[in-house]
Amino acid sequence: MKKLLCPQCKIQRFRVKNEIGESVVVTVNENHEIEPLYPDVSLEGYDLETIYCLGCSWSGSPKKLLKH
Repeated sequence: MKKLLCPQCKIQRFRVKNEIGESVVVTVNENHEIEPLYPDVSLEGYDLETIYCLGCSWSGSPKKLLKH
């Protein structure tokens, strides 16, 4: 399944944060589902409503990402 891209810099890697500021690197598939980069990492407790681009200063909803 293809990954969605940042609307600003067009990369496909993001991070999500939890309440204490820890972050996990993720990608977002074509169904707008957030997937951890490493499958053994749990996203439980992380805010999945806001993602942060690893390539630029963009942050926002996964629904605003671009398709290839």
